[in-house]
Amino acid sequence: MPDKITPGLGKYIDPLVDFAFKKIFGSEPNKDLLIAFLNEVFRGRKHIIDLAYDKNEHHGDIKEEGAAIFDLLCTGDDGEKFLIEVQRGRQGYFKERSLFYTSRLISDQAPKGRRTEWAYKLSGVYLVALLEDFTLQTEKSTEYLHHICLCNIETGEVFYDKLGYTYIELRKFVKTEGDLETDLDKWLYVLKNMSHMDKIPGYLRKPIFEKLFNIAEYTNLTKEEKTMYDSSLKYKWDNKNVLDYALKEGFEKGIEKGIEKGIEKGKLEEAKEIAREMKKDGLPIAQISKFTKLSIEEIEKL
Repeated sequence: MPDKITPGLGKYIDPLVDFAFKKIFGSEPNKDLLIAFLNEVFRGRKHIIDLAYDKNEHHGDIKEEGAAIFDLLCTGDDGEKFLIEVQRGRQGYFKERSLFYTSRLISDQAPKGRRTEWAYKLSGVYLVALLEDFTLQTEKSTEYLHHICLCNIETGEVFYDKLGYTYIELRKFVKTEGDLETDLDKWLYVLKNMSHMDKIPGYLRKPIFEKLFNIAEYTNLTKEEKTMYDSSLKYKWDNKNVLDYALKEGFEKGIEKGIEKGIEKGKLEEAKEIAREMKKDGLPIAQISKFTKLSIEEIEKL
């Protein structure tokens, strides 16, 4: 096994770590950050005025189907659903998982009965996926932003505009500070590099980015939040070490299957690991439950 790489703490938290991403983009006081980011992603094709956060656990129609656990799920002011996912490591069937998740959000709109009255009036469903360390397309391609929709393959004409997939391959986003032209460029640059910065650059001196950097400053976190972030960061780096070693040893195919099978379990295990650390620090179980979304019964069993 190679020497283990340990994470270092900078002035700002890494926004692509699970806890940090939800801290920055997943709370009501900060939803203006998510709205601003999504509006840049959609580039005028859609303008979001307001969002409401939904539960990130989505159950199927029957118990045996299990639950799909999303990173962030929001409803727009006109009823549209926005699913935001951060995929940190390689997964063999990420496209299929994207289709499965959005299909559930579509089928969930069907009322129980009175479908004639409903007349299949569907609200839009859109997935935005930030891919940190792997790509969906060939490595030879330099395109990092992909907008996918249903269209006529002969003419390119959009067939249905209320289902869309946006994949952002951060690994291919290699622009430097001098290359940043649009606000989307600035968002992606910050998401990828903020944890290595020691101050907010002058070109980001806008209220929305100033708020982002203020929230992301490590010293501004509460004791509980620091514990959760440290555990989440450790989990990310431990996984990276394991994956790097396995790939080096030629187990790439097995790792892909393992990630596919364990993707949902991994999120649950991460929450449990954070809860364990908080229990060790003597934090109240009710407080731990609030931050980790685990039940009090689950926490007591840890």
